Amino acid sequence: MAIKTSVDIGGVTIKNPVMTASGTFGYGEEFAPYTDLRALGAVVVKGLSLKPRPGNPTPRTVETPSGMLNAIGLQNVGVEPFIEEKLPYLRDIGVPAIANIFGESVDEYRAVAERLEGCKGIAAIEINISCPNVKKGGLQFGTDPNSARTVVEAVKAVTSLPVMTKLSPNVTDIRAMALAVEDGGTDSISLINTITGMVVDIDKRRPVLANGVGGLSGPAIRPVAVRMVCEVASVVRVPVIGMGGIMNGDDALQFIIAGATAVQVGTASFIDPDSAAKVVSGIESYMKKYNIEDINELVGSIKLD
Repeated sequence: MAIKTSVDIGGVTIKNPVMTASGTFGYGEEFAPYTDLRALGAVVVKGLSLKPRPGNPTPRTVETPSGMLNAIGLQNVGVEPFIEEKLPYLRDIGVPAIANIFGESVDEYRAVAERLEGCKGIAAIEINISCPNVKKGGLQFGTDPNSARTVVEAVKAVTSLPVMTKLSPNVTDIRAMALAVEDGGTDSISLINTITGMVVDIDKRRPVLANGVGGLSGPAIRPVAVRMVCEVASVVRVPVIGMGGIMNGDDALQFIIAGATAVQVGTASFIDPDSAAKVVSGIESYMKKYNIEDINELVGSIKLD
């Protein structure tokens, strides 16, 4: 049976619904020896800032039950070196590349997006709003609906590329955040980013991470992520991209059935660099098993009554 796995994520058509998650897959080329990049729907690159960032001091990762905690600090090469040194490779592999961007002010978000405008090989921009707004006393853009909307509007004003906004789960009502960024003009919404957590070294009586706190990812957060995706998909009109602890095809299908048009695979890539490609195969096997011809038939097919 021929199956159709292509989906549209707010103006970008990808051949299957599986992408990599920003921050877990480098700039794509690092994983080329270990997986077939062409098997993926899209590659979402490591978050890009206006200037290079060294990230936080070490230690900045620690394993936790069913997951990991990280405080990398958004280390990256910066948008200019990315365009000059990393993008040419991505352009040649034939898979859509999505640039994840961030800033500590609205002006920084705007500047990064503006620099990516017109760059051949970039299919879309994903906005990471889980960043502190230095002009607002460090309040995260992703925890205030008005700030989040403002960032999206600023980015949309300077780019013709489709815009995806990545939501933080560290809020009281994820639906309010989703509606705010939709109102700001985002073409799609991705969620969830990591959940803030801490691990304590009981011998030293200090946090294990030099930063004190970090972002929890992996299977431990998957039920929370699926719930939030279901909630957001029920209130917005734009496509939703789900992520959070996806380790295999069955995990990805939970998100799709809950309302996600596509998914992103993150922490699993640290365990098995070929994880995202295996998720694609798992979804295809499920579709053949249940005689589902089009993946879009599964999107939001959850029965809640």
